[in-house]
Amino acid sequence: MEKEIKIGKKIFIRSAGKNEYWLQDIIYENPKVLGLGNLVPVNKEKKQSSGGRLDILLKDPEQNSMYEVEIMLGETDPSHIIRSIEYWDNEKRKYPQRQHFCVLVAESFDRRYFNIIQLMSLNIPMIAVQADLLEVDGEKILNFTKIIDIYIEPEETEEDIKVVNEATWTNDAPWVNTNAHELTEIFKEENTKISIGFTQNYITLSIDRKNAYWLHKRMKPTSTLCFTVKDEEKTETIKKLLESKGFSYTFNRYKEFMLNIDAKIIKSNTSLLKEIHHIRFKKVIDEE
Repeated sequence: MEKEIKIGKKIFIRSAGKNEYWLQDIIYENPKVLGLGNLVPVNKEKKQSSGGRLDILLKDPEQNSMYEVEIMLGETDPSHIIRSIEYWDNEKRKYPQRQHFCVLVAESFDRRYFNIIQLMSLNIPMIAVQADLLEVDGEKILNFTKIIDIYIEPEETEEDIKVVNEATWTNDAPWVNTNAHELTEIFKEENTKISIGFTQNYITLSIDRKNAYWLHKRMKPTSTLCFTVKDEEKTETIKKLLESKGFSYTFNRYKEFMLNIDAKIIKSNTSLLKEIHHIRFKKVIDEE
């Protein structure tokens, strides 16, 4: 017989008698809890030339990339955001040959500052992770959720206008093109009038010549799948669906969903993606 699913409640870390250093130690001893890959600890409370100390410095040995992590209990605030960016920039200038990521960890992200972080992450590789301490039947459970990870690598600027086609993307970012074709195969089961388009900054999936999805390039093998849903009822339905499947997403003030995907994620979530597509275009499909 299936065990009953228990319901927990969120409590603040300070209320449980713990402090920021306790959370810092947990992350430093086991960086994988952040959900950012197989990271290894490098330094803790690292002194900065500009003053202050970087909470944690982590490294991805496979990609030779660095993660500058700032931790804050309670709700994030402007000083936390600014400090995170400052320390990230310090390390980036010190080791310019490596890729660097600015990571903010907090128990809560105010909507106002969440939007600011989200906008800044379009130009700075910022990642926001929410740390939730949950109490279930007297037992305390610490959970980390990546709520912002939408950095898109900027395109190199050129004086001449670059002609872009499928061959361009196949050469520059083949995984994004592959993801676009995989999604097309999934969506065309309900709507055959879907086509792929190519621009310098992203790949589009269009229905009846109207852009329905956008695929942006991220670090191999990941793409950011974006789509807009203006209908509030459909928005809430899609949010609940994603949350029920444990699928991480971002939804911004422009009513745009952003999902980080790759070939493996697409294959393991085919039914979910089909259902989202059906929800979005149900009226159009029913009228055809």
